[in-house]
Amino acid sequence: MTIPTAAPAMPDPVQLAEAVRAGDRRALARAITLIESTRADHRVVADALLAALLPHTGNSVRLGISGVPGVGKSTFIEAFGLHVIGLGHKVAVLAVDPSSQRTGGSILGDKTRMVDLSRDPGAFIRPSPAGATLGGVARRTREAMLICEAAGFDVIVVETVGVGQSETAVADMVDLFMLLLLPAGGDELQGIKKGIVELADLVVVNKADGDLAATARHTVADYRHALTLLRHGDWRVPVLSCSAVHKRGIDSVWDTIGEHKAITEGNGQRATRRAEQARAWLWSEIRETLIDRFRAHPSVRADLARIEAEVTEGATIPTTAAHALLARFLSESRGGPTGEASGE
Repeated sequence: MTIPTAAPAMPDPVQLAEAVRAGDRRALARAITLIESTRADHRVVADALLAALLPHTGNSVRLGISGVPGVGKSTFIEAFGLHVIGLGHKVAVLAVDPSSQRTGGSILGDKTRMVDLSRDPGAFIRPSPAGATLGGVARRTREAMLICEAAGFDVIVVETVGVGQSETAVADMVDLFMLLLLPAGGDELQGIKKGIVELADLVVVNKADGDLAATARHTVADYRHALTLLRHGDWRVPVLSCSAVHKRGIDSVWDTIGEHKAITEGNGQRATRRAEQARAWLWSEIRETLIDRFRAHPSVRADLARIEAEVTEGATIPTTAAHALLARFLSESRGGPTGEASGE
């Protein structure tokens, strides 16, 4: 006879918040796991935890880093993190791994790519699957940033998935968005997405060493010329080069981040940017929650597969199908034909 095991006790949000603020690594990892959970009861505890931690957040430099595959994001972040820790800071890396669209699985291999940084007591690395969330970031990345700040990490790095039009969401949650580029020229330069370049607050050409050193210099010159007129308020976007493997140029990158922080704090742009990001976060959460509840609604779930098949076969116009499903969802959620609220 198998004896059923008891479910793990729900964490006390106040005690968990105290442990996070005290620097308990296990508590920090547990807190992020809690906010990433999709269970409704976990969400209630997570909200209470975040409310307890909120007064102790906001005191960090929030950085977003993106770049094409092969640009050396993990190598750069490790060299950058070790340099910043050496200056007396604490660094948290929230590395969002791509999720398989077929299986939902995630590689979650960033710790293996940042071995030295993961061993440093001044660093915390947390890989999270991107799941179905667009923007190259996990849905709860913003909340994980707040928890890391409350734990005393004053430099937060969000490493995003790849580069593309759907992965610019990171710019809506950080103080400075850094784009890493490979030494390239001609048609290769044209292949970089214009939209993501325009979002960048700092452009860094990595792998500026060996046979690529000369190409890197030309790439920097080309981008400096191309970005001459690109300004974000009082900030003119700089283009730097570095070799993460040889740890050259990392100090210049950090110094430039410091200059950006001083300018944007001085003119109020940093505070304005964070306020706009909070508003965007609100609406993002509203959209995600509504979609979750829509998909979970009994009537919608019962007919969704059939209606999707009709749409894909051309038997029903997508707008007509969408309006019908939404009308049913809204009517029954208000307590329509069934006489009682649904969808909870």
